[in-house]
Amino acid sequence: MDLLPTLWFAIIAVLWTGYLFLEGFDLGVGMHLLFSTRNENQRRVMLNAIGPVWDGNEVWLVTAAGATFAAFPIWYASLFSALYLPLIFVLLGLIFRAVAIEYRGKGKSMRWARGWDIALGLGSLVTAFGIGAALALTTTGLPINANGDRVGGAFAWFSGYALIGGLAVVGFALVHAAAFLALKTDGDVRHAANAFARRVAPIALLPLLIWMVSLQVTRGTALTWTIAVVAVVAAVWASIANRNRQEGWSFIGFGVFLAASIASIFIASYPVVLPSTIDHAFDLTVSNASSSPYTLGVMSVVACFGIPLVLAYQGWTYWVFRKRVSGSHIPEARPVEPAVRRS
Repeated sequence: MDLLPTLWFAIIAVLWTGYLFLEGFDLGVGMHLLFSTRNENQRRVMLNAIGPVWDGNEVWLVTAAGATFAAFPIWYASLFSALYLPLIFVLLGLIFRAVAIEYRGKGKSMRWARGWDIALGLGSLVTAFGIGAALALTTTGLPINANGDRVGGAFAWFSGYALIGGLAVVGFALVHAAAFLALKTDGDVRHAANAFARRVAPIALLPLLIWMVSLQVTRGTALTWTIAVVAVVAAVWASIANRNRQEGWSFIGFGVFLAASIASIFIASYPVVLPSTIDHAFDLTVSNASSSPYTLGVMSVVACFGIPLVLAYQGWTYWVFRKRVSGSHIPEARPVEPAVRRS
């Protein structure tokens, strides 16, 4: 077994899990703004719930992509070039999300704010779907040749697995966001979030379950099947906790479901990092797609210092902003005065 490539394959899997766990409820809250709110106060409660943490959560996406680029440059090049078109839409979705969060409070009308809410919701939806499709395809395969180049047109990547992966992340993000809002808010938003998770979780989590089980059927081992069972038990436990209004345990349960699902998928995929649907002789593995041992060694030393710092900083941020947000905490909106007064 190649120790350093395997170690970095595991680290990348952990980084993607961290991104889906933390950014998952951010994306879900953005999508909830499209249909789960009745008035401006509720929308501002939702935005204030993620306000202190949403940009920090995106660090996990940058780190996961950067780690893939540095540790497995051939995997990065083949995956990102094959998915050039959908990842452009993911990038646009991330831009719209960031701009919408910062700009929605800068106008004077409800129409202005609602327009940015729609931009935030659609940007979150596109981002979640695109990330899910990319992760599903890197575990199920793309039409790549011996050089790692995509064979086919701009939509050669689109398949049933891409659709399942996209729906898996969208569905999980919606449920995870509902669990987060039930834990982080109070009042009408809290009650609505609890009700949403209770009604929708069995259907919304199904695509991720299908993605996980399909990998186990084709490549699973006793270990990955055991982890898959843990994922299912965690989802059931989270749903029961939600019905009992144990919001903290519900949020943790859905998080365990995600972590166990992604673990079973990545472990079942190992040592292949990107299968070829043309010929398995063209598969990219941890051995033939990795950087040199020296590069991986330097990265490992840096990670020993960098990862604990990131975890400590984010843990501190969540601790500082741990209190619930309710409608009574939201002040009346005030129009922004121009920086330069006209004479």
